[in-house]
Amino acid sequence: MEKNEIIVTYGSDISAMAYNIAVEANLVALIGGRGKLVGLKPNLVVARPASEGATTHVEVAAGLIAYLKENGFDNLIILEGAWLGASTTEAFRVCGYEKLAKETGVKLVDTKKDKTRARDCQGMKIEICESALALDFMINLPVMKGHCQTVLTCALKNNKGIIPDSEKRRFHTLGLDKPIARLNTAVRNDFILVDGICGDLDFEEGGNPLYSGRLFAARDPVLCDAWAASQMGHEVSDIPYIGLAEKLRIGSADLSCVKIRELNSCESGKTAGKTLPSGKVRSLAVNINEDEACSACYASLIFALSRLSRGEHSRLGGKVSVGQGFRAKQGALGIGQCCAGFTRHCPGCPPSGMDVLNFLRRNLK
Repeated sequence: MEKNEIIVTYGSDISAMAYNIAVEANLVALIGGRGKLVGLKPNLVVARPASEGATTHVEVAAGLIAYLKENGFDNLIILEGAWLGASTTEAFRVCGYEKLAKETGVKLVDTKKDKTRARDCQGMKIEICESALALDFMINLPVMKGHCQTVLTCALKNNKGIIPDSEKRRFHTLGLDKPIARLNTAVRNDFILVDGICGDLDFEEGGNPLYSGRLFAARDPVLCDAWAASQMGHEVSDIPYIGLAEKLRIGSADLSCVKIRELNSCESGKTAGKTLPSGKVRSLAVNINEDEACSACYASLIFALSRLSRGEHSRLGGKVSVGQGFRAKQGALGIGQCCAGFTRHCPGCPPSGMDVLNFLRRNLK
């Protein structure tokens, strides 16, 4: 897998999707020696099921562990520290990782109980958990979701789980963006597999999940987060820590150089009609005329609608169509390649949230 590449897959068999991405990325070659200590770092910020949009689906880790063990990698750990005031042990239990650990023999490490060491993160000293520093290879398993303070949380911010609670408090007093970027100069991001199945629209702790039905992998955490931002209808400039990380040479945020490799069609994902949307998603969906919509395309439209102001919503001039049911049909305003016959349509299969947002704003009345 190349450094500027993003591998995407759609579907509902999450474990198989994770396994297949590992195969396509040739993860064995990226890791190297079988005796290396490999860490899997999910986002288990709170003890809530992944279906609520806050935490990494345990099936993602299960698929990767199956792949790694089949290829002779047995020196594996899962490490995480829940947010301030929350129990990592409870999160491991509720999110299914305790059961996974028993089934696979992979050790769970609660970084809240870990010793730490200070590291110079390009001019800023940060205490980092020793279990993370000891890794030979780090697999970052973030959730692509919104955040009430940083707008987005994905690969770069997920590494807050490998610092002690005292540092988490300090990060908030410093405004999050600068310390998040600095932290990533000293911690590993060797391979990133993003859980984009049903991340929350706005909040790190979940509650407004939006089903997108996809996983995507990257090797560059900055490029990963820049692409995730675009999928959610944001500019890179909306998330300051991405630009700061790029300036620190952690990676590139230049999306014009990204190579997207899709393993299958977004039609492989569940359709929007098969999901149980949250209250916020339902309120946005009143603007949508949906017929057999693929989850990724539907999610891009929801992301875009969530970025429009109340005044802009009133200027849409009617419902926006999306779905395979509109193929070869005509209409006024449509999203995705299936609506190519409409008077005005946003191309893409699926288009990104930013593509849809810009399209909608160009067509406001």
